[in-house]
Amino acid sequence: MPHFLATLIVALLLMVLCWLVSLRLRDVSIVDTLWAPAFAIVAWTCAALVPHVAQRGWIALGLISIWAIRLGGHVLSRWKRLGHEDYRYAEIRRKHGPNFALTSLFWIFGLQGILLWIISWPLQAAVVSTATLGFIDLLGTLVTLGGILMEGIADAQLTRFRAEPQNRDKVLKTGLWAWSRHPNYFGDFLIWWGMFVLAFEGGAPWWTILGPVVMSALLLRVSGVSLLEETITDRRPAYREYIQRTSSFVPWPPS
Repeated sequence: MPHFLATLIVALLLMVLCWLVSLRLRDVSIVDTLWAPAFAIVAWTCAALVPHVAQRGWIALGLISIWAIRLGGHVLSRWKRLGHEDYRYAEIRRKHGPNFALTSLFWIFGLQGILLWIISWPLQAAVVSTATLGFIDLLGTLVTLGGILMEGIADAQLTRFRAEPQNRDKVLKTGLWAWSRHPNYFGDFLIWWGMFVLAFEGGAPWWTILGPVVMSALLLRVSGVSLLEETITDRRPAYREYIQRTSSFVPWPPS
């Protein structure tokens, strides 16, 4: 698809601009606020590069825009409340010292630019598709909407829980969090697989499945579930019991 080169350039340019902002703020956590909006920008770039956006394209643009506004606003609000650099990035900064600025350009901002571009392949394919809508498109749309809704509800429940001072060292075990230790990540998982279904029904190449596969790997093995649970039992001992009775990822009745 010829628009792929243009969207790669846009994705990397967005990250370079964000990197420059991070140098001024001395806080690379700002990259997290760009993550979701960057997907919407990539999608609308695709729309601007084709002569006509068909129905499937408008559906994809609507879904990704809703998700980007909701998640982008949520992460921005959380970043403002935190008031300092996220511990993950602070640890990288400590390890690399004076070389951190250049390191962050390639291994934080550059890497995220490449990843969001790959993950967005089904989204890009859906935006430019001119195929007629079918029943499978409804399935993909509903799965994506379900993921957006689940992620939004889970984030709202966690935000309310953390806002209460008495919950400082406690573990959220109610609502969606009673069925999954990471319902927000599972919602994100649904979004990208739903988007692939929508795109594939519209004629997307088979290799665009790499998008949701990469996102799933990130959520489960890299920056999501496994990373968060590496040290959480040290900070919150009650999490050990929570692990024993609550599903790690896929929502399931607690044991």
